[in-house]
Amino acid sequence: MMEYYPLCSSCAMTFQILPFCSVKYSFTPLYTFRIYSSGSHGPVLMLLHGGGHSALSWAVFTSVICSRINCRVVAMDLRGHGDTKVKNPDDLSAETMAKDIGKVVEALYGENPPPIMIIGHSMGGAIAVHTAAANHVPSLLGLCVIDVVEGTAMDALNSMQNFLRSRPKTFKSVENAIEWSVKSGQIRNVESARVSMVGQVKNCLRMFRCEEPLSSPGVSRSISEGIIEEEEEDEEGGESNHKRKKEDDQEIKKECLYTWRIELSKTEKYWEGWFKGLSSLFLTCSVPKLLLLAGVDRLDKDLTIGQMQGKFQMQVLPQCGHAVHEDAPEKVADALATFMVRHKFTEFKEGFP
Repeated sequence: MMEYYPLCSSCAMTFQILPFCSVKYSFTPLYTFRIYSSGSHGPVLMLLHGGGHSALSWAVFTSVICSRINCRVVAMDLRGHGDTKVKNPDDLSAETMAKDIGKVVEALYGENPPPIMIIGHSMGGAIAVHTAAANHVPSLLGLCVIDVVEGTAMDALNSMQNFLRSRPKTFKSVENAIEWSVKSGQIRNVESARVSMVGQVKNCLRMFRCEEPLSSPGVSRSISEGIIEEEEEDEEGGESNHKRKKEDDQEIKKECLYTWRIELSKTEKYWEGWFKGLSSLFLTCSVPKLLLLAGVDRLDKDLTIGQMQGKFQMQVLPQCGHAVHEDAPEKVADALATFMVRHKFTEFKEGFP
């Protein structure tokens, strides 16, 4: 029987029922990883999310891929993200995170793991490559990296802090976070945003408990109403602004305030380690490889040469943002399903395509 995970267990609002069973897997009391799974037979697709996201970013994709091919899906919240709790959550080095993947696989399957294909997006794609290169998953079938290559990633690091500062720091509700993510273009698929944002934000007013259920996401409010902004007092209207701010504070106490689960700006010291040397590391992985990109302009020199030499398969999915698997889950699922069937990793389900 299929089990379902309540995507927003802290409130009464239901976003969508998806075939995702959720468990917490503990190595020790100090290491508990949130795991989401689906499917009962076939090779395992180990899904690694991008920085700031969570395993829930794969929810819609999981529903699609499981309708295409015989497979099992395991998506995990990486350390420092989602509902995973570890002793050193600030240690986001590529080496540590890659070892985490190996430990989770061992904890789930013991000494004889099933055939596994690792699929990672952005930061998760980089960690997937490091995991494969270090042979942390001995039963590795293949590797799929989504919209991350060394050249463009390294170039983007200089502007990353500015990007992070441009995001709202807090939201009045999960619905407002969802609305911002879609209107800002972070996630272009509303269906995916409704699930994914639940794993990206958390309640930040711990001294107040939210007793009222959140309103339906279908009732839209403007972003300016949903994002909490700080106003500076001017000299002439200082008293009036102070009074208004006090009233606003009282209103805020009545609402659920949300902020980002992880402060990505504080992880800067690990960024270079995720991406430096990634292209050559990717090319040295001996398993069949698939690279999915939102634009051909993202390809750097090493990968261009490698692709011409047939060292990996590449597919460009246009009209997508960076969160390719969220913006176009059907296209990503089709590309991955075709790749896996071609390499005889699995078979299409009866009636598909």
